[in-house]
Amino acid sequence: MVKGSQKIVAVDQDIPIIDMSQERSQVSMQIVKACETLGFFKVINHGVDQTTISRMEQESTNFFAKPAHEKKSVRPVNQPFRYGFRDIGLNGDSGEVEYLLFHTNDPVFRSQLSFSSTVNCYIEAVKQLAREILDLTAEGLHVPPHSFSRLISSVDSDSVLRVNHYPPSDQFFGGANLSDKSVSLTRVGFGEHTDPQILTVLRSNGVGGLQVSNSDGMWVSVSPDPSAFCVNVGDLLQVMTNGRFISVRHRALTYGEESRLSTAYFAGPPLQAKIGPLSAMVTMMNQPRLYQTFTWGDYKKLAYSLRLEDSRLDMFRTCKD
Repeated sequence: MVKGSQKIVAVDQDIPIIDMSQERSQVSMQIVKACETLGFFKVINHGVDQTTISRMEQESTNFFAKPAHEKKSVRPVNQPFRYGFRDIGLNGDSGEVEYLLFHTNDPVFRSQLSFSSTVNCYIEAVKQLAREILDLTAEGLHVPPHSFSRLISSVDSDSVLRVNHYPPSDQFFGGANLSDKSVSLTRVGFGEHTDPQILTVLRSNGVGGLQVSNSDGMWVSVSPDPSAFCVNVGDLLQVMTNGRFISVRHRALTYGEESRLSTAYFAGPPLQAKIGPLSAMVTMMNQPRLYQTFTWGDYKKLAYSLRLEDSRLDMFRTCKD
């Protein structure tokens, strides 16, 4: 059930919408401002072909409509990249969700699916969008070109694509009487967390559910817009900007009557990549380094050993209270 301790404010309150067809310097400044105030924004006129988007959504919808035994067969033994149901993480986290998880540089699992070519096209399109956003970010921060995008352009980058399907509540309640007031239609589909990677590029169908936490710790509901992509700062980007950018906490709710489909590209660096505050960011902000230097492999190992809502970055701060 949804906890009532955190207030929900107006839909889309203070969420920036950035038109990427504007003049380049204007876009880069808007991205930087959004990353340092909320850590989240929407982009429109993003250049991703609508046919690529529509095919990915339709093929994903078709897959999740299959019988359970067919979906579960797409589940290699001891492999994290697979079909999953409810089990979000390795430490007991769960949600009202089923999903497909792909590694962007490993075609083996994708080859099991009838729509692997659609997935491949979609990955390339959103990867290019993520690189462009990261290059605009570097320009807006006045740091060396490709400071961020080079990390996800590498052939051994550790980026993943996750397709989440949040079915109507009656599919999870096993036919429970939804008119019964003891059964809440508003439930947590995917619990509160930050994304550990550099950047997340996400889109959904026309069904709402995504919420982000603002600077006051209140939840802001994000209106669904199938023509836009949502972008959020991840933990690694907060570290590389020495805390200037915010790795935003977010969650997904389910409302019971409609299926929600979301597709998220998590832009990650190679496992051996060293991550730490950029020297230019330390100098520019005129403050000490807030974070230690670590490899993505080490951080990833820690991140997935903790619960979803745990604050991972605190363990890598140079000074702890």
